[in-house]
Amino acid sequence: MKCFIHADMDAFYASVEQLDHPEYRGKPVIVGGLPGDRRSVVSTASYEARRYGVRSAMPIVQAARLCPGGVFIRGNMERYREKSREVMDVFAGFSPEVRQLSVDEAFIDITGTEKLFGPPEETARKLKRRVREETGLTVSAGLASNKYVAKIASGMSKPDGLFAVPPGGEAAFMLGLPVGKIWGAGAKTQEAFARRGYTTCADLHQFSEDVLAGMFGDSLGAFLYRAVRGEEAETFETERGTHSMSAERTFPFDLYDEFEIETQLFALASEVFFRLLQTSFQSRTVFIKIRYGEGFYTEGGQETFRDPLGTLNEFYEKLLALFRKKYRPGKGVRLLGAGAALEARNPARQGELFDESNEKQRRLEQSILEINAQFPQAALRRGRLITLRRR
Repeated sequence: MKCFIHADMDAFYASVEQLDHPEYRGKPVIVGGLPGDRRSVVSTASYEARRYGVRSAMPIVQAARLCPGGVFIRGNMERYREKSREVMDVFAGFSPEVRQLSVDEAFIDITGTEKLFGPPEETARKLKRRVREETGLTVSAGLASNKYVAKIASGMSKPDGLFAVPPGGEAAFMLGLPVGKIWGAGAKTQEAFARRGYTTCADLHQFSEDVLAGMFGDSLGAFLYRAVRGEEAETFETERGTHSMSAERTFPFDLYDEFEIETQLFALASEVFFRLLQTSFQSRTVFIKIRYGEGFYTEGGQETFRDPLGTLNEFYEKLLALFRKKYRPGKGVRLLGAGAALEARNPARQGELFDESNEKQRRLEQSILEINAQFPQAALRRGRLITLRRR
């Protein structure tokens, strides 16, 4: 029987700020912007801030009205990624199969680890304790026989909680939940539930897959049919074997602003490309993944080029061009992924492939990689080149 832990860091960005700034502890910390940033939204609110009604995706101006005495911070993604790496290193000590979903959550496959760490619940407790001891942060954990149920379970006893769904109890667990707990059913879907008077997963369980497809469309209907039965409703795709590397991020709210979406794509491109630089591989193939909030629809694409991609900006430009081919303007993006297929590097051709300008960029990127490896606190990174769309 498979066994998964879904580990979800508690109010991650705010918790890191409270860890780094003891004077913030016990205070309502709101990460995402300052009260005067009229277009900013809340990325993370500490549990102290949530008592005032502050939530992720809320406009900062609204959060400032609800919690005028809050500590407002624009945030430091490099610091959050640094702490994320520390946490993921702890997870890797419990299993070789760690699937990171975003900067603050991951699945850990603990199937067959009983002889090393004990029964699954004991393993989850040890993992939580080690995260706290080694990083100063807390994590909530969900334990189940499939990843989808484990993900929902991790949210049942936050913060710093552990919720285990016993094998064979997945369907009963889901049937006892309100529809608002169905992970992946966004605001539009919840509105559709409300119009039809569906309030619990049991309300949806009575329908066949065909009936749900008729009400919500084929993709969403099939997803809901599996979800309310406690089945693996989401694939949580892993990297494509050992021959590719990728990164993806699920956003706490749908992104509509194309500049913001493309900025997030650049961050993903940076993560993948700097990991690529640490290997003996090169890439001529890029791929993307886009999931829309409405209808839970996912699409992707890939493109292969004649020559290897030698710089971050080149890699990003190829990803951006592919994204613009696939993106459906006006639809909110809930998840974004980017990746590169790997192939053996051919050092003999390197000098032929790059002009002087590209060679300078490559040397700069290699220097950034070396400095960050030697001095993690430096957190150097390349800036995004703004690519204008031709109209």
